[in-house]
Amino acid sequence: MPALLLGLICLLLPACSHEMSRADADSDIAYYTCAMHPSVRSKTPGKCPICSMTLIPVMKKSADATTNIAGHVHSHHHEMAGGANQVEPPAVFNVPVARQQLIGVTYATVEKKRLQSTLRTVGIVTYDKQRKWDFVSRIDGYVQKLDVSSSGELVEENQPLLTIYSQELLTTQREFLDLLRMRDEPQKPLSEAVQQSTQKLIESARRRLIQWNITPDQIAGLEKTREAKETLTLYSPFKGVVQSLQADQGRRVSAGDRLVEVADLSAVWVWAQFYQDELPLLKKDMPVTITSDSFPDDKFSGKIAVIDPFINDASRTIRVRVDIQNSDFKLRPDMYVNVSLQNEAGESLAVPASAVMPTGERNIVFVDKGEGRLEPRFVALGRKYGDDYAVKSGLKEGERVVNSANFLIDAESKVQGAVKSW
Repeated sequence: MPALLLGLICLLLPACSHEMSRADADSDIAYYTCAMHPSVRSKTPGKCPICSMTLIPVMKKSADATTNIAGHVHSHHHEMAGGANQVEPPAVFNVPVARQQLIGVTYATVEKKRLQSTLRTVGIVTYDKQRKWDFVSRIDGYVQKLDVSSSGELVEENQPLLTIYSQELLTTQREFLDLLRMRDEPQKPLSEAVQQSTQKLIESARRRLIQWNITPDQIAGLEKTREAKETLTLYSPFKGVVQSLQADQGRRVSAGDRLVEVADLSAVWVWAQFYQDELPLLKKDMPVTITSDSFPDDKFSGKIAVIDPFINDASRTIRVRVDIQNSDFKLRPDMYVNVSLQNEAGESLAVPASAVMPTGERNIVFVDKGEGRLEPRFVALGRKYGDDYAVKSGLKEGERVVNSANFLIDAESKVQGAVKSW
């Protein structure tokens, strides 16, 4: 009898052990989900209600971490910024090649490239401050004649703009001529002191005439003809466009009244705004391309002349002045234009932006180790240039990386749990 009881116990022990291990395994399962639809969660195994695929178990955090990471931890360590703490790199994962093809994983090769980026913004055309002249009346008088009729009119260099009649001008010219006659045709020889005094009075009268917008050539003509004129003609200092005309024929003008504005539009400024994080990419004399919807077939070339050191506190942007040659006068003041410039960063190791998964303080790239094995690796990145990031450290030239990192995380529940644990 005891021998029979002992035999029954021996037969039951393996069965009990098997049932207990199954129970332990079931207790480690948190829920069942679909690999293609992670939003599906079930407490029991079965089929996905969306795609009818067999649900796969998702282990509880401790068990899942043990199952996924055991046996694949690298022996090297990654130093965190500061050097005080060290973090063990993530483990290698195994996602079968067939599974990768099913969820649409793509790859890219880490390689050296000539990195460049294009900065684009909009700008406003304005006139060159040094190529604009605002004529203001410096004497009291009357507008005797207008040689231009309206704003927008093209004028040539030294073209007459308007003529002012002034009795005060006539009186000053006569005084100037009397002093010249006293110096050149004296009734009796002048002493040295009188000659010096007379010369000072002549220079004073000459400066007064210049201050009244009388040109040196006009003064030279006055000295030659010795004929005083009661009118003053104003001439354009350059080829340009009449920007505004406030004077009318016959109207009385006083000192300080604005008469006419002339702007030289053969060279103009474009003020453009860039974001403050683009400031390191901007340098003086960088070539800039300007386009306008008004002239879609034309491209205007210029250079950065000024980078405003003050940042707009509302838009967090900086102003940049671009100097443009505009010989055809196509660009007009207050016109909106498109601004673009190429930033060359030279040759550097690069990785596609779609291969990078940001996790907060660090960035992760999945490196293909062959036969379905993927190694998550922390990388240090530089600035983004187009669709690529410059790589500072963490990758080597020729390595193959997953080119759809975020898609891989979304589609593969195994990787989701591991990323959360990092």
